[in-house]
Amino acid sequence: MGNYVNKIAVICLPFLLARLFQKTLGLACGFFFIASLSAFAQNSPDQPIADWPSFKKQFATESLRLLSIRCDFTQEKILSALTEKITSTGKFWFKRSNKVRMEYTHPFFYLMIMNGDKMLVRDDQKENRITIKSNKLLQHVNRIIIDCVQGTILESKDFSVNVFENDKTFLLVMTPLSKTLAEFFKNIRVRVEKKDYSVQSIEMNEPLGDRTTILFTGKTLNEQLADAMFAL
Repeated sequence: MGNYVNKIAVICLPFLLARLFQKTLGLACGFFFIASLSAFAQNSPDQPIADWPSFKKQFATESLRLLSIRCDFTQEKILSALTEKITSTGKFWFKRSNKVRMEYTHPFFYLMIMNGDKMLVRDDQKENRITIKSNKLLQHVNRIIIDCVQGTILESKDFSVNVFENDKTFLLVMTPLSKTLAEFFKNIRVRVEKKDYSVQSIEMNEPLGDRTTILFTGKTLNEQLADAMFAL
């Protein structure tokens, strides 16, 4: 059961990060695609952040303004052992506080719901309920979420964070300091739009070369979402 829960924690991390970054996330959790790469190519090259104090203050301020998120996601997984890309699509919802629903709709159905310290995972064949407090990796991830929700991720003890920018976006490069997280991630790269501080994409690079990219589209912020959507 422990290995299964660890696997779920890794699968859900982008989904959890979405919740972390709240508005920064403009929503999130899908996993990568070529469209995002072509969009980035049109921007000017990334440079170290010019005004760190201003960015840090604005980042914290914007994270507090987000009450809810609804969006589509596309996830692209690249395995180092394979040349083929694995692409999935679905829908994502977030509601303050601590409520997340993520539905994979293609190529298969897969549902994840987080509500407080409880998690539900369901596919076409089975359903599992998990308590975050029962697993150290999930607790670790939950701490990251709290840092993001509070706008204190830039002072996180779990990651060192370097920030870059171009004319349209900020790029947060998060490198794990925790041994536990370093076993799963080389770094996490979060692309944030300057116009509204919403997350454009998340790229997760693993130590052995696998990469997952998440693109968020069709974002609707701060609409009313029923609690029933997040029922476990």
